[in-house]
Amino acid sequence: MKKRKLLIALLCGALVCLPLAGCNNKNGASGTDSSVQSEVSEDAGEQNSSDSSQEYTSDVFAMDTYMTLTAYGENAQEAVEAGIAEIQRLDDLLSTGKETSEVAQINANGGGVLSEDTDYLVKRALDIYQSTNGAFDISIYPVMQLWGFTTGNFAVPSESDLSAKLALVDAGKITLSEENGQTSISLPEGMEIDLGGIAKGYTSAQIMQIYQDCGVTSGLVNLGGNVQALGCKTDGSKWKVAIQSPDDTEDYLGILEIENQAVITSGGYERYFEEDGVTYHHIIDPATGYPADSGLISVTIVSDDGTLADGLSTSLFIMGEEKAAQFWKENSEKFETIMETADGKLYVTEGIADSLTTDMDVTVIHK
Repeated sequence: MKKRKLLIALLCGALVCLPLAGCNNKNGASGTDSSVQSEVSEDAGEQNSSDSSQEYTSDVFAMDTYMTLTAYGENAQEAVEAGIAEIQRLDDLLSTGKETSEVAQINANGGGVLSEDTDYLVKRALDIYQSTNGAFDISIYPVMQLWGFTTGNFAVPSESDLSAKLALVDAGKITLSEENGQTSISLPEGMEIDLGGIAKGYTSAQIMQIYQDCGVTSGLVNLGGNVQALGCKTDGSKWKVAIQSPDDTEDYLGILEIENQAVITSGGYERYFEEDGVTYHHIIDPATGYPADSGLISVTIVSDDGTLADGLSTSLFIMGEEKAAQFWKENSEKFETIMETADGKLYVTEGIADSLTTDMDVTVIHK
């Protein structure tokens, strides 16, 4: 149940994609594919010689997507390389497509003892499941498989097959138990989970910590569309993130200025297939088993909590504009959002309205 992938272009120097890892940090996270571009500098993969503006950028393909890491400062290369190693570690830990991963083993065995990273992610996922009334559900994985979104073998499932798989979806039935400082998970028979819906957001947050552990105060990560920034650019100005238009991959909805925040977008245009003239996208509504039909075509979440932003971009897309706006009003201290509807309306919450530059007509959502 991955999200998203909105094309986010970071307008700050040169194009870059990023990975994750850490200096003296063993934690991290994983993600999926997305489209993001960041302008950072012209010397990707090289290190400049000037102190605080010294830049190091590296690209990597992992978690089924292209990523770019960029850091500035004396220890920039160390931070970026540590980030890449962390991405790979987390991919090995969390990927449902690798039989040896912890998540794949949990699915195969119906449970198991959780590592520190997986323990954190499962608990965060269940918290988001509760707060969104089930809009975010990590147990949607069997339904995703049925539609072919995990394999690329796309097909519209029969009603009987869909009903059978949908009966397995309910993260509220996942059981966690604590013993001797360790958490064990138990899944009902037939249930399988996928942490992809929050893994990349978690990963970007871990990279920010890695950067800081390495003494980096300015940097950017782009995990295939999930963007998170540390501090400001080296000239003191804010990072500029261009949010892709769901109607045109060469265009964007607007440019958002950020500092120490994650920007994560979900949209049905990211992964989809067509059959008999009907388009089916990958954001599945756990209540129906079908692609969400909420009237929204793009949802961007802005938050200092990358993990939360990742989970909510999917959740609000499924909710639709009215429910999503109400959810924001009840949780406005945690995140901001930009939502585009199928009829071309753009809704922006008041906390970031002044930070967004766009040619579109904007309706500001107030508390």
